[in-house]
Amino acid sequence: MKDVSANAYAAAGVDLNAAARAKIRIGDFARSTYGDGVASLHGAFGGVFDLDPSSDYLTVSSTDSIGTKLRIAQAVGRHDTVGIDIVNHCVNDILPAGAEPMYFLDYIGLNGYDEELIAELLTGVAAACVENGCALIGGETASLPGIYDGDDYDLVGFVVGRVRRDALLKPETTVPGDVLIGLPSNGLHTNGYSLVRSIFNTDDDPSGLDDVVPGDGRTLGEALLEPHMSYLKLLKPVLPNIKSLAHNTGGSFAKNMPRALGSGVGAVLDADSWSPPPLFGYIQDHGEIDDAEMFNVFNMGVGMIICAKPDAVSNLLSELSDAWIIGETTNYDGTGNQVTWRGR
Repeated sequence: MKDVSANAYAAAGVDLNAAARAKIRIGDFARSTYGDGVASLHGAFGGVFDLDPSSDYLTVSSTDSIGTKLRIAQAVGRHDTVGIDIVNHCVNDILPAGAEPMYFLDYIGLNGYDEELIAELLTGVAAACVENGCALIGGETASLPGIYDGDDYDLVGFVVGRVRRDALLKPETTVPGDVLIGLPSNGLHTNGYSLVRSIFNTDDDPSGLDDVVPGDGRTLGEALLEPHMSYLKLLKPVLPNIKSLAHNTGGSFAKNMPRALGSGVGAVLDADSWSPPPLFGYIQDHGEIDDAEMFNVFNMGVGMIICAKPDAVSNLLSELSDAWIIGETTNYDGTGNQVTWRGR
């Protein structure tokens, strides 16, 4: 295995601080384009647009990739699961607005036209679209030799959904004293793979992907390719009892929890309220990664966080059998960390 520095994710090629600085500049450019139809702030999980003020509905859209999880798919030789990943990831990003997907588009970039690869990818994309109730209405398959070399390829998705304007979830409705409820992930979802690849040196020697993860029962490759969960069907019946949602993806808790909170509202999370699945401990032990970086990079077994009024908690926990209270909101004066921890 390769040595990994103390700032392991940056050493693996992903600098979260640089990403945050870049997004501040992107926000300036984006805001300069806003017109009357824009109904969400820059930085929201999905962009909300008011196409027709006389309509009962707002549109919500999002685009994303699944990052270097594709390298694991290449090493294992299986590509249908990453097709599921890209759809579910995008659907989860419009869900914090309370939106359901209407249609989806994909982008596949590669060197040449590998018909079997394209078919395998789209098998997963189509299956996930059916499961989430959205139509795959178009996309782009681009052969770009010189941009993509050898077996390289990229997979990107774009989703458009809608929400009734009176059902739009708004982080600004959160207040100190609300309750935070965690929903489990089923693995890494689509984040932290550059660090994992660095730890296990999978690009140069994929043999470690065949090792069984202790306490998990699957090989490392199988566990890493587990598709990103969609929370749509689970949360749709209880959305009226929810104030906001944080999709716990890239940058994990410190980046995503604030996106579900209003001004002057912070979050206190209880690290002792759940036990991260064995896969995360296996990664941490092999990479000698400290707790702080693990919680900054990975979801640690928490895929979505609900913010709700205290009187809605009992109903939510009864309807969501695997959910648990992970923390609460508090006052935040704008200094220090907006997300703090108990038990760490």
